[in-house]
Amino acid sequence: QVQLVESGGGLVQAGGSLRLSCAASGLTFSMYAWGWFRQAPGKEREFVARISPSDLNRFYSDSVKGRFTISRDDAKSTLYLQMFSLKPEDTAVYYCAMYIGSGSYSRMSEYAYWGQGTQVTVSS
Repeated sequence: QVQLVESGGGLVQAGGSLRLSCAASGLTFSMYAWGWFRQAPGKEREFVARISPSDLNRFYSDSVKGRFTISRDDAKSTLYLQMFSLKPEDTAVYYCAMYIGSGSYSRMSEYAYWGQGTQVTVSS
C-alpha cells in the first residue's frame, strides 16, 4: 500500500533552517507531482509548495516564496522541503501529499495519500 513518511521537523530559532523529507513507498514516485501543506494550531491546512514530475515546475505560496525550496529525488522516492529564514509564523505540522488532480495545485482536494505530518516549531 502507499505510505508517506515525513521527517526532519523540530524546534529551531527564528532565522534558522530545516530540511523536511517525505519518503514514499508503494507507488511509482516519479510519475506524480507532489506537494507540501502545513497546518498551524487552530487554522486550516494551507498550501506551501508543489513540484511537478521531472521537476519541470515549482510553485510556492506567497508566504514562503524566496525562503523555501521544494525538490525531489526520484531515485530515492523522496520529496524535500528546504526551509530558510524561518519565522515563528512558520510553526505548524507539515504534510506531504501526492497530487492526483487536474485543477488548482493549491487545493487540498487535488491531493491524495497524505503523510502523518512532522512538527516544525520556530521560536522567537
